[in-house]
Amino acid sequence: MKVDLRLYALVDPAVAGGRTLPALAKLIAGAATLVQLRDKHGSTRAMIEEARALKAVLAPAGVPLLINDRVDVALASGADGVHIGQTDMSPQDARRLLGPDAIIGLSLKTLAHAQAAPLDLLDYVAVGGVYGTTSKEDAAAPIGVAGFKAVAGAVRARAPGYPVCAIAGINAGNAAAVIEAGADGVSVISALSLSPDPAAAARELRAVVDDALAKRGRA
Repeated sequence: MKVDLRLYALVDPAVAGGRTLPALAKLIAGAATLVQLRDKHGSTRAMIEEARALKAVLAPAGVPLLINDRVDVALASGADGVHIGQTDMSPQDARRLLGPDAIIGLSLKTLAHAQAAPLDLLDYVAVGGVYGTTSKEDAAAPIGVAGFKAVAGAVRARAPGYPVCAIAGINAGNAAAVIEAGADGVSVISALSLSPDPAAAARELRAVVDDALAKRGRA
């Protein structure tokens, strides 16, 4: 499945700026091209309910919903797919359970990850963390733009044009740099959810990404 990574928004009840997740999703749906539910602390039942509520907001806007880590929640809620990390369910098992039409993304941080990823089973990869982040409890040291470029380059050496997004610590002030380095889009949470005006923040970030992609296309 072709996936639009330009503005990949994560929503998390722990980083929601006092809003409900459906309310937050409604604010950003006009600019976001993909949304992921991330909930590291909620019960399975609560996550399924969150996902269904998000799907009700996003589906009419044509924005796919992915679930972080939890293939079972994606299946139960009717989400469009999952995003998995290096220690979650394997891409092989996720694809077998979710079927050929689901969107499946994988986090990469190292050249070894890039070389080992089963790209044929995935729809995109997310490389990072690029910058420092406060929204992830176990965040490791950032790899920076140079690190992103190296890992993304290793992926595309195997599969030219493969969809890659950059993740962690990205905002309107630094997003252009990762697009220039080869990202097809940016994955963000705090820059939107903790903004006093998430809708305006999403529009601004999407404009930065679109402009940087256009410039890269003309280069």
